[in-house]
Amino acid sequence: MTATVQSPSPMAARDFRLTLSAGFLSDTGDWLLMIALPLYVFGVTGSALGASTVFLAELVPALTLGPFLGVLVDRFDRRRTMVVVNLAQGVALLPLLWAAADPGQLHERLWVVYLVAAVEAALGAIFLPARQSFLPSIVAREQLTRANGLVSVGDNLSRLIGSPLGGLVFATMGLGGVVLIDCATYLLSAALILFCRAHPVPRSGEAPSGVLRELVDGWRVIRRTKPLGALLVIQSIGAIGQGIFLVLFVVFVVDVLQASDTEVGLFRGVQAIGGVLGGLVLGLLARRVRPQPLIGWGNVVFAVVALLIWNFAPISSATAVYVGFFIAIGIPAVVAGAAEMSLAQATAPQEALGRVASIMQTSMLAAQGVGLLLAGVLADRFGVLPILDAQALLYLLCGLLALVLLRERRSDPVAAS
Repeated sequence: MTATVQSPSPMAARDFRLTLSAGFLSDTGDWLLMIALPLYVFGVTGSALGASTVFLAELVPALTLGPFLGVLVDRFDRRRTMVVVNLAQGVALLPLLWAAADPGQLHERLWVVYLVAAVEAALGAIFLPARQSFLPSIVAREQLTRANGLVSVGDNLSRLIGSPLGGLVFATMGLGGVVLIDCATYLLSAALILFCRAHPVPRSGEAPSGVLRELVDGWRVIRRTKPLGALLVIQSIGAIGQGIFLVLFVVFVVDVLQASDTEVGLFRGVQAIGGVLGGLVLGLLARRVRPQPLIGWGNVVFAVVALLIWNFAPISSATAVYVGFFIAIGIPAVVAGAAEMSLAQATAPQEALGRVASIMQTSMLAAQGVGLLLAGVLADRFGVLPILDAQALLYLLCGLLALVLLRERRSDPVAAS
């Protein structure tokens, strides 16, 4: 831990306030749609497989196009890119109004739903790295950890508000109401970002050398720039654990805790409360602690809480106890995740930050897919609890690797905020 002179809050920066507000609005709209689309498809098809296809349609573009879209983020002004993408996201939603307009044609028009989900995911794969790359240009380097903590607070608040609101709006106004509200959030987000000052992307002085060549250069940046390579490994291991969790969480709650579907939704929802608290905790810690130990100890604490969750049922499976557990685990998750992003933003060359962010995000999605497959295969053979314990140990491994591979050195570029 390294004590430093305190710097002003990132909220003192006008452009950061605008960007934070824009992200909150668009993310809230995203959660509305994320809840409504599977409900709509399930209502039309009566099939869980049909509903799950929506998630597959969103995953494929992010996996296949993500790294290439990062090249575009580095080529163009990131503020303008976010504005254009927000507007495109709003326009891309409009075909859903046509798809849902004729009750007699719902089955025949389902392809529109899957296509829109895919297009929105592809556009989101541009917006997210653009926002992550824009942040270091509007916030001082020593403020990055606190800034990412505030972004996490906004993300989790949008989840808390958008998830129940999505179900409510869909139930009362149908898919059309969800689409119109989501469109409005994108327009408002674009307007707020438009009021930010322009911050041109730093250039190396060389002409663009082709998308594939620039993508390869992004991989080289990660390999050659310490500690990006180690950070990529740590994040990928954690993503495998997240994939395992996504598959086995419902099984654990229903079979081990003997809880109902209502508790499943409750336990998932309250994690966002922990995320909000984690962002606030990070704001306090980041004044005195550099990102590297926050990554290490954040993952270690996450692993300890996860082990408690998976093994506490013989002592008590009371709903209130597990609500507390799932709120608690959101705190170290946000602390570690925001610190990882801050370290990448401060370490990667600014002209390559879009590619670095996209490559890391795509690698995490691929690793999460590995976790999904492993959970399905191994749980049937070894049981749910041993695999969930292994999932917790993966996060412990992440923490130990971070404490070893990301050890602070005097030459490290990231100062405590």
